[in-house]
Amino acid sequence: MKVLSIIGLIIGALFLVLIFLCFLKLTIHIRYYHKKDNDDLKIELRVLFGLIKYKKTIPLIKIDEDSPTLVMKEETELQGKQETVEETKQFSASDLLIFLSNSKELLNHVVQFHRIVRSFLAKLTIKHIEWSSIVGLGDAAHTGMISGAIWAVKGSIIGIISNYMKLKDMPKINIYPQFQGMASETLFSCMIQFRIGHAMMAGIKLVKYWKDGFPKFKTNETSIPSKQ
Repeated sequence: MKVLSIIGLIIGALFLVLIFLCFLKLTIHIRYYHKKDNDDLKIELRVLFGLIKYKKTIPLIKIDEDSPTLVMKEETELQGKQETVEETKQFSASDLLIFLSNSKELLNHVVQFHRIVRSFLAKLTIKHIEWSSIVGLGDAAHTGMISGAIWAVKGSIIGIISNYMKLKDMPKINIYPQFQGMASETLFSCMIQFRIGHAMMAGIKLVKYWKDGFPKFKTNETSIPSKQ
């Protein structure tokens, strides 16, 4: 009887933890900054009102001078740890082709994939969108034309976001044309929230509608050893 009671308590505790996780909200902060040849991307995940945090920083994105590859330097930080793990990776055109091939393979193995993804996106709440750009081509007429085109692109992207997700507040969209010189600068930031239970349900649906066995994903990982 004691063994059965202990097993029952363990199952009950696991069930309560599962319910708690289902209602737990995950908050994702995204910040991307681009200026000329410098790019900086920061993604921060927060759970339990920020008590648990995970931060991913990609402060350097550049083209390798010795080979036709894209070099990315990453920094990973976990709350409560003093150490920051650094890792540098290189991505080539073949990596992009492999990614596209794997994406197609995934789509072929999941029935109703688009419906599952759209249903999950509808559960996402996105707010505090700020998107500011400074653009200049050295010519007033050309700068005016490119500024108008960027306005149209930004408007289309915001329209797609509002169509698929819950847009909580009005996005702050700005474009500052520089008619007197060359300029290329962009700052984008937003916050995305969803319940972990919704993500778990989307995962269960993916497994439910899986077919034809496990797909054969290609790999071609090229990376420079991490520095700690």
